[in-house]
Amino acid sequence: MNLSGAFSWDNIGFLLDGLRVTVEVAFFTIVISILIGFLLGIIRYFEIPIVSKVVGVIVDIIRNLPLLLIIFFTYFALPQLGISLNVFWSTVIAMSIFEASMISEILRGGLKALPNGQMEAGLATGLKKINVMFHILLPQATKEILPSLVSQLIALIKDTSLATIITLPEITHNAKIIYGQDTSYVIPMFMALAAFYFVICFALSVFSKYLAKRMEVTSPDAI
Repeated sequence: MNLSGAFSWDNIGFLLDGLRVTVEVAFFTIVISILIGFLLGIIRYFEIPIVSKVVGVIVDIIRNLPLLLIIFFTYFALPQLGISLNVFWSTVIAMSIFEASMISEILRGGLKALPNGQMEAGLATGLKKINVMFHILLPQATKEILPSLVSQLIALIKDTSLATIITLPEITHNAKIIYGQDTSYVIPMFMALAAFYFVICFALSVFSKYLAKRMEVTSPDAI
């Protein structure tokens, strides 16, 4: 094990470049997947004739596919259909599709778990369905699903390492290049990867707890 050689300034800089790519992929994927996932979850909850069933079938299919297969599809198969994406956006789109399907089910479960009659009560006051959803149901459901949602997003961050198979220059890919130069760097690189992933995931977990406390303080029940 060669710590001094493994953690030279050049190697540290190379790892940080990979970390930047990992964070960028995670950021775009989180934003896109939450937006699409919430939309799909709401559509399924409303049980719109035909549309909700079609969305449900698509979501169930995607949820039962390996993420790696979806990554391969976006990177290798889409160009055959005339849609060419670079390795970065192939990864973001693939992960967003997969994570959105998972998040949609988390949200739908949270909405279904709310006490019955809230939608009817909201409609009785003159609100439209969409207003009841965004002003009454969604805030409550978001608070309830936050732990599950954060767990899914933490898994998302770790799953960015799968994109090393299509040579996305994220942190795992760059670490492999470094220890490929010298086998004495293997353990130091694994230590570095573990540390970087832990810091990112732990920070997200801490932020989620802070957010949960804020939501409790501002919720009507806390007043």
